[in-house]
Amino acid sequence: MAQRSTARRLLGPRAAAILLAVVLVGYLVLMGSRSFTMILSGQPVFVALGVAVLVLPVLGVLLVTDQIRFGARTEHLARRLDDEDALPDVSHLPLRPSGRVRRDAADVWFDEKQAELESDPEDWRAWFALAQAYDLAGDRNRGRKAMRKAIEMERAETTG
Repeated sequence: MAQRSTARRLLGPRAAAILLAVVLVGYLVLMGSRSFTMILSGQPVFVALGVAVLVLPVLGVLLVTDQIRFGARTEHLARRLDDEDALPDVSHLPLRPSGRVRRDAADVWFDEKQAELESDPEDWRAWFALAQAYDLAGDRNRGRKAMRKAIEMERAETTG
């Protein structure tokens, strides 16, 4: 656990994502070359294995691309909120020694953001704040779903 927090301090989230993407691309290139070697062997078993192994790099590229796009869109929303001076402020929330927000404070803040969303469910800013509240409360899956909703609503607002 201490090693993980040290890595976070040395690399920002963007740098860490880029580093992981580079390492994954290297792995995917190796897997792809191995699969082509198997396919070109002409032996039916190796051809079948080569095709199966080729699926992994393709899926990997799709997943990495999706995550990078999600991160870029989330960053775009955060910059837009910052420009509007409307970025949700969590600096007042008490922290645990690990640096994470205390659970009881995160739960209270979550309830506030959920009430704000219920009062204006068509505002992408409220969905962004709820996504952040989910993350602070430890529910990353719902946080990502709420952020995807915020991204979708902001895109519809700017294009429509």
